[in-house]
Amino acid sequence: MARAPGGHNLTAAEWGGFEDNVQGGTGAAVIDMENMDDTSGSSFEDMGEIHQRMKEDEEEGEGDVVTEEGEEDGAFLGMKGFKSQLGRQVADEMWQAGKRQASKAFNLYANIDILRPYFDVEPIQVRNRLLESMIPVRLISFPQKIAVELYGPLMLVFTMVAILLHGMKSSGTVIREGTLMGTAIGTCFGYWLGVSSFICFVAYLCNAQITMLQTLSLLGYGLFGHCVVLFITYNIHFHSLFYIFWLSIGGLSTLRMVAVLLSRTVGHTQRLVLCGTVTVLHMLFLLYLHFAYHKVVEGILDTLDGPNVPPPFQRVARDLSLGTNAVLNVTAQILSS
Repeated sequence: MARAPGGHNLTAAEWGGFEDNVQGGTGAAVIDMENMDDTSGSSFEDMGEIHQRMKEDEEEGEGDVVTEEGEEDGAFLGMKGFKSQLGRQVADEMWQAGKRQASKAFNLYANIDILRPYFDVEPIQVRNRLLESMIPVRLISFPQKIAVELYGPLMLVFTMVAILLHGMKSSGTVIREGTLMGTAIGTCFGYWLGVSSFICFVAYLCNAQITMLQTLSLLGYGLFGHCVVLFITYNIHFHSLFYIFWLSIGGLSTLRMVAVLLSRTVGHTQRLVLCGTVTVLHMLFLLYLHFAYHKVVEGILDTLDGPNVPPPFQRVARDLSLGTNAVLNVTAQILSS
């Protein structure tokens, strides 16, 4: 009895089965070798068939690879197309959202009802605010209230335009193609809107608690003193009277604006900068309207239409023959008589 490598003994039956398997395998191998043709390995026909089969196998393999690559390309193109479609949908949604927002904003600003609260004011309120614009406030420890309405300031601006036109007519300036009215409107509205924007910007830098609408209302009512001074001095031409009204009436309206801004500003430096800017601009504008505005407008008119100079005196030639004939006729009648 033999001992197996694993440590247990093998019986005769097990050895016999092993021998049968070996013999059977050998016989099958011998039979296969005998059935084979000795000349098959060296036959050109067999080699050609083997080569053809190998070539067909390679083509099938390449076909499978191409098919797999095509499927991958299709999947890639499909993902790319999906992303492109998704991008277009997102862009369309953004475009529609922006269009709705723009349309909403346009409808909001195109609606005149949003301006109604700023012009809904009683005449007695306008009168009281005109009088208050000449009375400076005393308490600056807490912010003073500013009426947010544009009816009174707008009417004061148009009143100033009318006063400027009256002053130009009284000074003998000839209106040419509406240039004078356009200049007056541009000057008054330019000062109101431009200086209000500048004051609002300076107030923002100085950390003053005032909005753009409040600045427009405050500066607009501050023009009431300018209208009074210009209306009086355009009809009574005395420079001394103008300087008195400039310091008293113009100074009171400016002092009212300064007091309101002082109550809404914190810090000595900020107050000095903001109030000094408002005082200089407001008082110098009144000086400009009284002294320099007429000359500037006349210069503009001369630039646009040429100097308004009357034509020189021209001598007209007379026909002396008529006078000579009349004298001769009279002399002949005297002699004949």
